[in-house]
Amino acid sequence: MDTEAELTQRGHSSPGQGEGRPRSVFSGWWGSPRSRRRAGLLGVACTVFLLLFSNFVVQPFLIPSRSMEPTLKVGDRVLVNKLAYRFGDQPKRGDVVVFDGTGSFVRERPAGNPVGEAVHGAFSALGLAEPSDTDFVKRVVGVGGDDVVCCDAGGRLKVNGVSVDEPYLYSGDTPSAVPFRIVVPLGTLWVMGDHRSQSRDSRDHLGEPGGGMVPVDKVIGRADWLGWPVTRWGSVPGNGAQAWSRVGGGSHG
Repeated sequence: MDTEAELTQRGHSSPGQGEGRPRSVFSGWWGSPRSRRRAGLLGVACTVFLLLFSNFVVQPFLIPSRSMEPTLKVGDRVLVNKLAYRFGDQPKRGDVVVFDGTGSFVRERPAGNPVGEAVHGAFSALGLAEPSDTDFVKRVVGVGGDDVVCCDAGGRLKVNGVSVDEPYLYSGDTPSAVPFRIVVPLGTLWVMGDHRSQSRDSRDHLGEPGGGMVPVDKVIGRADWLGWPVTRWGSVPGNGAQAWSRVGGGSHG
């Protein structure tokens, strides 16, 4: 018997050459350069689709502060409906909106690093990073033409002469510790947080250019749904529509 030849033959199929190794059914697929390129292109296409979807349809928005408690909590991700006001509808009293506060809540700033801003913008658009420091989420309290007063004899907001109960206010908060009376210019909004004692909103910009008013065309969209955490999935809690329905007057202009 030629044992040397026998050993040589066995050597060609030894474990060192691959026999006996467990192999994934995907190993050949992933091992192919063409397959890896396809997977990479698929990943890029999915990312581009999500970015386009968030830019034009629905954008996740990470809540960074307590200003909208109890409606929205720190760490919540709301889904902002960018089509809500795209076809002629206008923000209504009680709506929770996300808007660009440049020129109203924050001053115009010099351009920063365009690459860094683009990367942050992409992560923010996917809800993976805090929003830009020029983006805000607040509740619409007055629309163009409204006369908004705080407060009436019962400590409530009064809009166009009608006292409004606000069921969404943070427990223990008053509608405003700062008295004010304003008439909202046409084409703008008066907005406030639900956690009034923790919110920097239209009240804090009364003495500045624009008087705390947010131009309607700066509204990014309406916060309609809660997407995260899963324990809070669902629509954003009610806007007190019944109370606001009694308020007449006002015009968006």
